[in-house]
Amino acid sequence: MSEIVVTANPKAPNEISFEQRERDLNELERKRLKEIKKSPFTNFYQVNKDSSNYLRSCLKENPRALELLLFIFDHMDKYNAVVCSYKVFQEALGVGQATVARAIKYLKDNGFLYVYKSGSSNVYVANNDLVWNSWGTNLEYCEFPANIVLSKSEQEEQVKVRNKRIQTVQIKEKK
Repeated sequence: MSEIVVTANPKAPNEISFEQRERDLNELERKRLKEIKKSPFTNFYQVNKDSSNYLRSCLKENPRALELLLFIFDHMDKYNAVVCSYKVFQEALGVGQATVARAIKYLKDNGFLYVYKSGSSNVYVANNDLVWNSWGTNLEYCEFPANIVLSKSEQEEQVKVRNKRIQTVQIKEKK
């Protein structure tokens, strides 16, 4: 004869203990977070439709500046900020330093981009009236825990070892 073990004896079919309810809620939250990671909407930035005409004008007036701006959009953090050198822009876009300087000047002069100094580094911040990389209600905060984009060619030999936990971006080689 087999023994039957009863772990709960609810008075009603949908009555459960506090502990079981807490476990169920935790499991539901874990599943919800797992589903969010699968969502195509977790890797996005928002473009303000009212400002899209500025992007079109940038495309007509200075296509290289728009290319640089889109590179910044692709690498910015949830505060619209990214830290990287001119060398990174040069290698990523396959252009020279003068082209990068002209593009950044155009973007700054036309309000697409703000450039802040942090020591000898520049923090590039996309105008949040144009684009935002977080929820639309998260516009008032500005911490600058920026994504930092480094160029392999700028590093000393001993730090060129690739760390598997660091995301890398393949830069096309200049010919």
